[in-house]
Amino acid sequence: MSKIKLLLDVVSDMRSLADSLQAVCDAMAESEPADKDKKPAPVKEAELKKTAKSADKKIKLEDVRAVLAEKSQAGLTAEVRKIIKKYGGSKLSEVNPKHYANILKDAEVLGNE
Repeated sequence: MSKIKLLLDVVSDMRSLADSLQAVCDAMAESEPADKDKKPAPVKEAELKKTAKSADKKIKLEDVRAVLAEKSQAGLTAEVRKIIKKYGGSKLSEVNPKHYANILKDAEVLGNE
């Protein structure tokens, strides 16, 4: 990818992050005290990926582990292991963090094939 394309992607991600922050601020401003009793909704895989992308590829091991665990529990353990091996590890903790975004992309298509 060219440097200009990378910069345009960063700008796009920053705009998306700013929109998300604005939505959170608006929701907090409108919330009522009764909302404090509600439990937060669990983070869905799609939201996690969007957040990971907007964080400019600062994806944590725990984030990747959560997505892969979900896929594994869905009966795709062999495919999850293939993805981990593809990026040079026998287990997720051995994989270089620079590959986390690619692992999430590969995991996204599991079960959709």
